[in-house]
Amino acid sequence: MDLARLGQIGNKIRADFDAKDAAREKALALSREVIRNSANAIRAVHRGEFDDARKLLVVTGEMVAQARKLLRGHPEIYSAGFAQDAQKEYAEARLTLALIHREPVPDPDELKVDYAAYLNGLAEAVGELRRHVLDEMRQAEPTWGEELLTAMDDIYYLLVSFDYPSAITNNLKRTTDVTRSIIERTRGDMTSAQRQERLEQAMRRLEKHIEEE
Repeated sequence: MDLARLGQIGNKIRADFDAKDAAREKALALSREVIRNSANAIRAVHRGEFDDARKLLVVTGEMVAQARKLLRGHPEIYSAGFAQDAQKEYAEARLTLALIHREPVPDPDELKVDYAAYLNGLAEAVGELRRHVLDEMRQAEPTWGEELLTAMDDIYYLLVSFDYPSAITNNLKRTTDVTRSIIERTRGDMTSAQRQERLEQAMRRLEKHIEEE
């Protein structure tokens, strides 16, 4: 029995596993930072701090690319899920910034993210649009959010058109169903606010009429 050969095989496998483990640890740390930065960027967008959000997302995009490069030779680790989760959060932040700031939506190839991660990020951006619409409705005219509501509808109809297995879309259908419920709630909130505004206007006109008489 050639035990020396067995030892050589063991060393080769160990070296491969060490490389995979090192790549995984580095990519995992980067992915966590991407998720944290993306959340901070979305918070900055809601505060109207668009320049700060954009600067943060430039750095975050570099981290996404670095993590992807680290795992390029380790497809089994890349497909584990954490890299895609980070890409989804990054895509959500970039899309939220673009939609709220009325900029062209970025392409997934431009963002260097997987298509499934992009679509899931797009779906979750709808929730951020709802939050923005409600925030603005409290400060502006109730009809302010009509443009973003239309954008939310367009996103939904795009997402629902991807009728592929969950293994390909990373369970996009479930996220799309949630997106639809968010849109319907937002539409209901806007309708209620508009009715309330019309009622208040009618009351003001009636009060003015009574005072004039």
